[in-house]
Amino acid sequence: MGNNYEPGQIVTGKVTGIQPYGAFIALENGMQGLVHISEITHGYVKDIHDHLEVGKEVTVKVISVNEEEGKISLSIRATAESKPTSIHEVRRIKLGENSAGFNTLKHKLKEWIEQSEEEK
Repeated sequence: MGNNYEPGQIVTGKVTGIQPYGAFIALENGMQGLVHISEITHGYVKDIHDHLEVGKEVTVKVISVNEEEGKISLSIRATAESKPTSIHEVRRIKLGENSAGFNTLKHKLKEWIEQSEEEK
């Protein structure tokens, strides 16, 4: 194949085609690689067109090179810092013994039976 690409290498390329499963990227020396849909960005990608367009220049990381089959696997996501997928900040609350929060059914059952009998 005669390429000089190594796994882990960061290179730039141009999007030449988009399919439901990924995007084809033209690299130097006439080589072409594929960015699988799962390697587009962090988080869920429903439609690749929401993230890429044909002709756009992108920075990619070489994931693997299969010289026998002439395939280069690429990742855009590996070049970007992970960002939270949710806008909500995760908060952990420590509940004390007497706090109102989750209690097991066994713990609450006696209380519910007593309340039910009082209502009769």
